[in-house]
Amino acid sequence: MTNTSALGPNSPYFNFAQYLMDCNAQRPEKLAFVDDHGSLSYGALVQRIRAVGGALLGCGVHREERVLLLMHDCNDWPVSFLGAMYAGIVPVAVNTLLTVEDYAYMLQKSRAQVALVSQALLPVLQQALALAAQGGGHEVQHIVVSVPQAPLPQGVLALDDFLAAHAPLAECAQTGSHDPGFWLFSSGSTGRPKATVHSQINPYWTAVLYGQKVLELSAQDVCFSAAKLFFAYGLGNALSFPLSVGATTLLMAERPTPDAVFKRWRGLVGGVQPTAFFGAPTGFAGMLASPGLPPQGDVRLRLVSSAGEALPSELGQRFKAHFGVDIVDGIGSTEMLHIYLSNLPHRVRYGTTGWAVPGYELSLRGDEGQNVPDGEIGDLFIQGPSAALMYWGNREKTCETFQGVWTRSGDKYVRNVDGSYTYSGRSDDMLKVSGIYVSPFEVESTLVQHPGVLEAAVIGAPDRDGLTKTRAYVVCKPGVALQADELKAFVKDRLAPYKYPRVIEFVDELPKTATGKIQRFKLRERALQKP
Repeated sequence: MTNTSALGPNSPYFNFAQYLMDCNAQRPEKLAFVDDHGSLSYGALVQRIRAVGGALLGCGVHREERVLLLMHDCNDWPVSFLGAMYAGIVPVAVNTLLTVEDYAYMLQKSRAQVALVSQALLPVLQQALALAAQGGGHEVQHIVVSVPQAPLPQGVLALDDFLAAHAPLAECAQTGSHDPGFWLFSSGSTGRPKATVHSQINPYWTAVLYGQKVLELSAQDVCFSAAKLFFAYGLGNALSFPLSVGATTLLMAERPTPDAVFKRWRGLVGGVQPTAFFGAPTGFAGMLASPGLPPQGDVRLRLVSSAGEALPSELGQRFKAHFGVDIVDGIGSTEMLHIYLSNLPHRVRYGTTGWAVPGYELSLRGDEGQNVPDGEIGDLFIQGPSAALMYWGNREKTCETFQGVWTRSGDKYVRNVDGSYTYSGRSDDMLKVSGIYVSPFEVESTLVQHPGVLEAAVIGAPDRDGLTKTRAYVVCKPGVALQADELKAFVKDRLAPYKYPRVIEFVDELPKTATGKIQRFKLRERALQKP
């Protein structure tokens, strides 16, 4: 054991948890985290990180072995995550909205030795352990529960009792910069999630290149993320970024409904008011449609960030008109850990995803791998220091996605003459109508400009002749009734005629993944049943 962070990010040795401790050594009394139950100072955070590291090693977990982190956002989440990294143990942060089958798969894939879990999620974890045991076994030796509010089953430990039984770890593990630091499971609309392995150094780069240099976060900020900590986006927003500058983070266990978000914007939970909010377009649409939308004077927001899906121009403009703050839209991925292409707080061009984040290089390529000129659609590749090491145990997908120094994003973009990029959809979602590429997102963005439309999703579906035509699924705003012909005319007035959706179906809601992304494959299945 040795203090490796002082050697810096260009050294072969680096421990991210120790780096964050060093960043905040002079502010032990300052609030680091505020959750639904209390607060945690930077000094207390350091003590808890060392306690978790010591307890995990003390109970028999070895360097680079995995521990499962299945926990709602609370103060124990960053403590558990960073405590594992401090000891050189690899936390596997997983989505709290998945099924028993998903968790059984993740337990077997990771061979986790310990499961750190919220009490509300303990039943589903126990079912997953039983299922995993039937299907080849698991390696969990200890189940540790965060903030138990009721008696625990036999053999299950409360986190505080677990920590009290072991000596805290005095020094961090001598981890290499590119040693495995943590796992995140990538979200997808089909198939099993992929175990994305990130190094100890990767969150350092996202914090410096994006959190500090682009968003300009500081110790005076209070950060609040609708995206949860188990998402790559939320991990940066609510842990890596604020801790790297000494800011305070407000954590919320419940779902980010408009009312739940508004309560915290107003400072009604935890006694702090956010200055920086991180959300997604679907959430912003719901907020702007909510009758509880607070007036500008009730909030202290100076920075609003969006990712997860492309932000429709009209949505950003309506938010700016109400709150006087732009939404800074960007795109990132689990594979790159956070955002690599983004608008800037003082340079927002709605309808685009902005410009390459300094430190990242972008390339648009055609079907044969050739570079495409400005104005043409191409597949987006990224080169940058925060790329994941691999997909664990999946060499085929690793080679397909991580191609030398480049990472294939799976997104299609157009580069504009000013160097900004306009989203054109997922590579496997692009439509070819009458031999011409049509971007589903372009049609969706136009549909949601209609004042009666809340959400829209566009897919390609075969007509009676087997030809691909655009088909739209539309969610109307509450109390609004629309006609298909009205929306078709609306799109024709704004786009090239061949792009308008030939069929429009009105639905109560769109099918989405646990991360909020539209499951277009389900819409395609539905379309096949309704030619």
